[in-house]
Amino acid sequence: MSTSPTLHVAVKHQVGSFKLQAEFLAAPGLTAFFGRSGSGKTTLVNLIAGLATPGAGRIEVGDDVLFDSDKRINVSPERRRVGYVFQEDRLFPHMTVRGNLTYGQRFRNKATRRYYLEDVTDLLDIDTLLDRRPAGLSGGERQRVAIGRALLSSPDILLMDEPLASLDSARKSQILPFIERLRDDVGIPIVYVSHAIDEVVRLADTMVIMDNGSTVAVGPVEDIMSRLDLRPLTGRYEAGAVFPVTVAGHDKTYGLTELAFPGGRLWVPALDQDLGYKMRMRIRARDVSLSLGKPVDSSFLNIVEGNVVEIRPEAGPQTDILLDVGTPLIARVTQKSVAAMRLQPGTKVFALIKAAAIDRHAMGFGGTRQRQKY
Repeated sequence: MSTSPTLHVAVKHQVGSFKLQAEFLAAPGLTAFFGRSGSGKTTLVNLIAGLATPGAGRIEVGDDVLFDSDKRINVSPERRRVGYVFQEDRLFPHMTVRGNLTYGQRFRNKATRRYYLEDVTDLLDIDTLLDRRPAGLSGGERQRVAIGRALLSSPDILLMDEPLASLDSARKSQILPFIERLRDDVGIPIVYVSHAIDEVVRLADTMVIMDNGSTVAVGPVEDIMSRLDLRPLTGRYEAGAVFPVTVAGHDKTYGLTELAFPGGRLWVPALDQDLGYKMRMRIRARDVSLSLGKPVDSSFLNIVEGNVVEIRPEAGPQTDILLDVGTPLIARVTQKSVAAMRLQPGTKVFALIKAAAIDRHAMGFGGTRQRQKY
């Protein structure tokens, strides 16, 4: 499967009193739009798809201009080579899975096709469903078929507007690995809309934070999640640092896995991954405690040394503290503790992280471009 050029968006748009102004780049991989309901995420996706027309600006994929207000270019939706996966699967109920999948191919001649039925059914593990109809499929299966149909239109970019929102947690856990496959294997920009931070952390290469119609921050997931100033937008309760790790060892006796990261080693509940496997992990701020001295005879398996970088008090008794432990790490402690420990930027501390607090939902498998084993 071939690669695709970068998506570049710089647009202004107004609907009633709502004003949208957005600018970002999306390279091959997964770029997540994240923000509160009503922040403009779906509106922006519809502008890219051509389902709505910006008031001004430019949308381009590589050298192909999809919209340019100055040059009066506005390519129609059916000519934009954009795949769109909605919250609902929107499959044709009278067609088989095979018929739904190949529907998009009808609008592409063979010379411009990038993906083929065998490729997509293998990628999404839906080859055994081809002769069934949508009514006989589970929610997760239907959504995988919807993704396959979008891919078989051979798009230059793939838009996914909260594709897991209608699924329960069990169905979400089943389909997440397939979205990881898309991210790592299809080689085109994927724009993914979500209000679930755990999905974004697991799947995204790049985050676009939206608030009240504006793109207020754009960057790698690791950078965005380590910014304390974005806590009101990325979610205070789920706040936590994200960083790359590598499987360094397994302790089968106690059911633990050792992970290497830029600042040292961490123990987590056992993972079924080979030594050397690379992934991304998130440690929530609420699961990190601080000490001025290195504890002895402690139940904490994970004790890492670092320095205070930033202290950001919040309304209420708690505050978030950005640490440098070889990688950014965030701790949430009381303001009373900050005062008692006389914490300030530059203070040497030890971060204490419970191994039991780190679960599989904190892991972004395949998040470093290494394909997950299925």
